Amino acid sequence: MDGLRPPPGVGFIVRTAAVDRDETELRNDLTYLLRLWQVVVRRIKRPGPVEVYRESDMITRTIRDIFTGDIDTIWVDEEKSFAHASEFLQIVMPKYAGRIRYHGETEPLFHRYRIEEEIAKINHKRLDLPGGGSIIIEQTEALVAIDVNSGNFRAEGNAEETAFQMNMRAAKEIARQLRLRDLGGVIVNDFIDMRHESHRRQVEDAMRNALRRDRARTKILRISEFGIIEMTRQRMQPSLKKRVYNDCTHCTGTGYVKTHETMGIEVMRLLQLAAHRCPGGSSVTVTVNADVAAHMLNKKRREIAELESRAGMEVTIEGRFGASPELCEFKCIDSNGMEVRLMGAPAMRAGRFAPPPPVRQGGYNGGGGGRRED
Repeated sequence: MDGLRPPPGVGFIVRTAAVDRDETELRNDLTYLLRLWQVVVRRIKRPGPVEVYRESDMITRTIRDIFTGDIDTIWVDEEKSFAHASEFLQIVMPKYAGRIRYHGETEPLFHRYRIEEEIAKINHKRLDLPGGGSIIIEQTEALVAIDVNSGNFRAEGNAEETAFQMNMRAAKEIARQLRLRDLGGVIVNDFIDMRHESHRRQVEDAMRNALRRDRARTKILRISEFGIIEMTRQRMQPSLKKRVYNDCTHCTGTGYVKTHETMGIEVMRLLQLAAHRCPGGSSVTVTVNADVAAHMLNKKRREIAELESRAGMEVTIEGRFGASPELCEFKCIDSNGMEVRLMGAPAMRAGRFAPPPPVRQGGYNGGGGGRRED
């Protein structure tokens, strides 16, 4: 940068994208930025509100931040973006301007090059490796855990050689997945145990070499005797999983919901509480998932009848199709027609109960639910 002799009074930040770029490319980039700055200065001097700068479109930003000389071709399928990207390459990296191509065919670009399949793989927890073996990537709030499994992969020789070759292949793929999924924070990599110290060092080196292309800052600790490599990676933005998916409204991201039997037991406990708090002559309406309602009317019918007889109250079980498996709404009406609150809890989820909206009355016919009749 000193050799390029930038003008006085103007500062420049040399980003990691400048690694391995020659003086000509840096000079072109400097010229482009100076020209851009001159445009901004001219616009600032105009009277009244005026747009002084707008960031480039996503395609141009991607080329600016990611493009390297080992990329053979850039395909763009949108005409205006292709024109902008071509102009950018011509100004900043004229040596590579001929590598950009326009995809004008009717076949979608992502479909032709099977990009959709690669995107789908990014979102999978399990990733099979060519030739056998796999890695399992688990994201938690505290850290990312990555487990290497040999599966049916077998190398010629003993188990040590199998573990070593599997770990070498997994190290490269782990580095690639960290970039693709944009995983950050503390990352724990559980490789297959290796006895030879030389094999451990080679796996460490393979991991470090594979991460050199990563624009995010990384720090890798030495492999432990249990085959664990701990590392940190700069969290540049939320991970791809957080940007693409929302937590399930039924399980809140845990991947588990309560069984029909468990929900039936919880409802029976609350019915016992209602029998204790509500005076005789009251009615209780319970709204649950349709499958839970069917379970209760089939498996808990006798217990509900005994509770009705003992407490002198009427119980109605209603099923709601498409509702959360853990839905449980209670509405208690005493003999005077007043609603009785069983619990003053916030909005229910996973066994929490809230005052429900008005619910329907009617006969249970396997459809929307209704009154239980003996």
